[in-house]
Formats: sequence, structure tokens, C-alpha cells
Amino acid sequence: MAEKFINCRGLQCPGPIVRLFKEAQTCAAGDIMEIEATDLGFKKDIAAWCKKTKNELLSLEEENGVIKARIKKVDQS
Repeated sequence: MAEKFINCRGLQCPGPIVRLFKEAQTCAAGDIMEIEATDLGFKKDIAAWCKKTKNELLSLEEENGVIKARIKKVDQS
């Protein structure tokens, strides 16, 4: 299991989700992706993306205008 940090601060929609999608393609099942974004719409977008892709949203928090999400990549087979 690996951990990957994805810095999407300053990117506007759909930038953070597009970047996460690309990074997720390089991850193996069980890997943890930690992403930070400043686009306020990201909170809603990340929950919807996880539901759609069936990846597990481990945590979602906001501090000082930065939204931090931890996602576990699931086996897509």
C-alpha cells in the first residue's frame, strides 16, 4: 500500500477532480490518495466522485479554506 499526495490548491473546477482521476489511474487497490484543494465546490465533487467510482472516502475536512480529502483506491475488478 502506498500513499500519494496531490496538491490541487488554486485549481478551479473541474481541475481537482480531473487531476485526482489521472492520479487514481496510477494507483493500486489499497493505495491512499490525499488531496488538498481550495475550490469550495470540491467538497461536493469529491463525495460524488467517490460514490461514482466506488473508491472509499476515508475523511473530508476543511481548515483555513483548504479542503483535505483522504481516499482509498478500491479494486475495480
